[in-house]
Amino acid sequence: MSIVGAIMVPHPPMILPEVGRGSERQILETTRAYEKAADFVAELKPETIVLSSPHSIMYADYLHISPGTHASGDMAQFRAPQVRIERDYDEELSSRLCDLAEENHIPAGYLGERDSSLDHGTIIPLYFILQKYKDFKLVRLGISGITLAQQYRFGMLVQQAAEKLGRRVVYVASGDLSHKLKESGPYGFDPHGPVYDTKLEEACSRGALGELLSFDPVLLDKAAECGHRSFVIMAGALDRRSVEAHWLSHQDVTGVGYGVCTFRVTGIDPNRNFLDQYEEAQKKKISAEREGEDPYVALERKTVETYVRTGRAPRVPKKGEVPDEMLEKKAGVFCSLHKAGDLRGCIGTILPCYSCIAEEIIHNAISAATRDPRFVPVRETELSHLEYSVDVLSEPEDIDSPALLDVKRYGVIVTKGQRRGLLLPDLDGVDTVEEQISIAKRKAGIRENEEVKLQRFEVIRHS
Repeated sequence: MSIVGAIMVPHPPMILPEVGRGSERQILETTRAYEKAADFVAELKPETIVLSSPHSIMYADYLHISPGTHASGDMAQFRAPQVRIERDYDEELSSRLCDLAEENHIPAGYLGERDSSLDHGTIIPLYFILQKYKDFKLVRLGISGITLAQQYRFGMLVQQAAEKLGRRVVYVASGDLSHKLKESGPYGFDPHGPVYDTKLEEACSRGALGELLSFDPVLLDKAAECGHRSFVIMAGALDRRSVEAHWLSHQDVTGVGYGVCTFRVTGIDPNRNFLDQYEEAQKKKISAEREGEDPYVALERKTVETYVRTGRAPRVPKKGEVPDEMLEKKAGVFCSLHKAGDLRGCIGTILPCYSCIAEEIIHNAISAATRDPRFVPVRETELSHLEYSVDVLSEPEDIDSPALLDVKRYGVIVTKGQRRGLLLPDLDGVDTVEEQISIAKRKAGIRENEEVKLQRFEVIRHS
């Protein structure tokens, strides 16, 4: 056996009568859809439920699998300690998942458990399912900041592990949708919120789960979604499987999107190899970009590829190999790497530190690929998937008012004593001067209410 079906469900604490104390009536439509999803799970009679929750252990660079043989948890933090769930883990399946992750170089496993108790993103789906069906063990997963493609691939390993062990498995993807659907909601409103919910509902309704891989990272961030990575792992678990999808409900009365959808596996379909299709499209896009590659970007790419493969920097180009300005001018330079739409590294210099722009690019490209503290060093297997950009900075100028900034035209530098933060101009998702200054302050460890010295600069962006 293997994956026989999946459900996508939200986890609002108020949906439980013991927590909502009457307020759950606001989302009665979601409750009824949840009950239908639980009936669907009971009909499929899984031996194991694999459940991913955004509120389980989460790391930026590692996907946590809950270890052990048993776990329990309650809703005490929501003033309902009487709601308590206990469940045995399918240790054999989770152990096989750990082995497969290691074999496939996906950063996932038992490491880093800080709290073994079940979180509310796990308890709420189980609360509904256990009212209909009890004869199953559990595998609990977190989500991670690793790329969507890696999380999809991990979902494929769930399918492999189930097949190897002959398990009958239902996947439960716990996750709310946008948290920014109404001005009156706890997180306010952002126009990206309803766009995200509509786009997700349309894709899931059609069973077009491969589309989840190509959601714009800016849309995900601005919509303040909760469950997208959980849904992507589910999509991976259904890779190459034909599915019958039923969208059961969507509500946004609280300002948060609650969506419920079921997916019944009806057979094998090799054409639903969505990760392969996504990666092939990415390769074609990158190949097309490199055909007309800008010389600044070409030097950055050559530098990263040379250093990752050999551990050595390339030589500085000679006259005639690159435009003269790259060898004759000095400037601060930022080198950025992206992979599948996500930032993979960015390091730069505000003022020139080397003899020319070309040398500045070489040094900063190596740093972006191997020394950005937010990321592990780039591996050779990633090189064909990377996209590059180079920003050449003008000399910063002092300004005495944010009114002299423009997020599209000017980058900003904020300084408080020895602390200094910089943000480049014209970045996806940064739409206002206030956001620009706030992000620069956070990067420098400067509190929001602290006064700072402001500088602005322009860039010439090569991509």
